[in-house]
Amino acid sequence: MRVQVFVDVVDPWSWLAVTRLERAAASFTLRTGEPVEIALRSFQLDPHAPSDHQPLLEALAERLGGPDHAAEQVERVAEAARGDGLVFDFEAAVRANTFDAHRLLSWATVAGGVGAQRDLAHELWRAHFSEGADVSDHDTLASRAAAVGLDADAADVLLASDDGADEVVLQVTTAEQAGITQAPTVVVDGAYAVPGVQTQEAYGLVLDQVASASD
Repeated sequence: MRVQVFVDVVDPWSWLAVTRLERAAASFTLRTGEPVEIALRSFQLDPHAPSDHQPLLEALAERLGGPDHAAEQVERVAEAARGDGLVFDFEAAVRANTFDAHRLLSWATVAGGVGAQRDLAHELWRAHFSEGADVSDHDTLASRAAAVGLDADAADVLLASDDGADEVVLQVTTAEQAGITQAPTVVVDGAYAVPGVQTQEAYGLVLDQVASASD
């Protein structure tokens, strides 16, 4: 079974969804013996976001109409993630454009496989949401690639070029053409789309239903 997840590395819901989906997939494989291949695809929440080190809470307040609305959104994330083991430090997070991060994630699939790609995505989510790192910075991106066993020098070469840009644009365009309008969106076997964040149990149920339909 193949699963694609359209995500952004500055989207907390994407981190939560992938975490729950991976756990559901592991449980599904343990029960059925059927492997689940999870690959991430590019979806930029704000393709025009500047990488200016503006505090994320400040940027959210400007976009959502004030600090109270930003605080409400942050609390929604914290409440939803409670119990999932994810650590959010929104006060440390900074705004960043994610195009280069998506180029690196696309390259990671070729360089190390979908497992390495997901490991890198988790590193980038952790960097952005837990450590206040700038996930548009090339040194940050290359060091996170090295942290999951990928070649930092090769990552540096990629980031210094325009390589991978066409692939990111293709993935974003594919999402638009498929009617995908939000991150995260989980697509199972190219046909079953599940938008938004679901519980681990709900993802497991989707995998069971798709498996049953293919029997």
